[in-house]
Amino acid sequence: MAKKKKTGISLAVTILLCLLTALAGGVYTAYALMNEKYGGDHPAYTRELVRSLDRGSFEYKIAEKILGEQAVAAMRQKEAQPAKDEAVKADIPKAAADPDTNGDGVYIEHIYAPTYEGYMMVVKDPSKVYITVNPDMGSGRAAPELEDYVEMNHALAGINGGGFEDSGGTGNGSIPEGLVIQKGQIVHGTAATTSAIVGITKDHKLVTTTTNGASALAMGVYEAVTFGPTFITDGRVTYRPGTDNLNMLNPRTAVGQQKDGTMLLLVIDGRGPSSFGAKYEDVIEVFQKYDAVMAGNLDGGNSSVMIYNGRYIHYPVSMYDSRNLPSVVLVRGDE
Repeated sequence: MAKKKKTGISLAVTILLCLLTALAGGVYTAYALMNEKYGGDHPAYTRELVRSLDRGSFEYKIAEKILGEQAVAAMRQKEAQPAKDEAVKADIPKAAADPDTNGDGVYIEHIYAPTYEGYMMVVKDPSKVYITVNPDMGSGRAAPELEDYVEMNHALAGINGGGFEDSGGTGNGSIPEGLVIQKGQIVHGTAATTSAIVGITKDHKLVTTTTNGASALAMGVYEAVTFGPTFITDGRVTYRPGTDNLNMLNPRTAVGQQKDGTMLLLVIDGRGPSSFGAKYEDVIEVFQKYDAVMAGNLDGGNSSVMIYNGRYIHYPVSMYDSRNLPSVVLVRGDE
């Protein structure tokens, strides 16, 4: 009796096909993961990874393949730099050979580093920058939001100001922290209240120091709010690492001044996929890059916000754009 001829795929071929399929699937999965890792929607995460790679390693080459050699090289630079090709809202004046493109003495640069991105507003005329406070301070009623301050004062631009009582993140800006000075008068705190202040004198000089109310007035401080720490005073870095347990990656707002009087208003985004936030040392580095001789920290986190020409310059952490704020730093518009 004749034997039946075997048909079909042999076991060895089947195993080989399975192995090839698994290998192809593994390669595809690995590529998809790497593409998401280095080309996904989380640029701050990507920048931090690229900075940690050993030059010439296999993964470094993969990152270059996905992002391009120039992009990888730019991400590995240590200092914050003005962004070149990143999207910025169309109505933001950008620094250029003639940076004051809107003719209002103000321009804004988009800055970034491995863990953050943000905006530096440069105001050439220091007399345009001033601090104003909640007109219903201490009443218990909710303070205005930044856009309300801007509208009430016909301001060109503004950022949030000093700290306030915010138990559980539900504060309404009615009760500020520490020392507050407005028009040369102490409106919160006393002459003995000692605080880290950001103040402005009547001749438009920024004051960033820790002092009491009496000494602040003696220095000629005309407006001031409380927050901290102080970063730079008279060209010298005054912040000491390890002295504050809040020095983590967070949204930041700060203000500085150059020797010629130019005011520097900084907001850094955080707590999001495109920007984790900045530490105090990062903020100091930015102000040093801008040749600030004075610089101080303002309230950050969910309070960090910047408006220019009636529009938000960035995407605040707060889902409602601006919180109720006890004080703000404004830039005068046309009278």
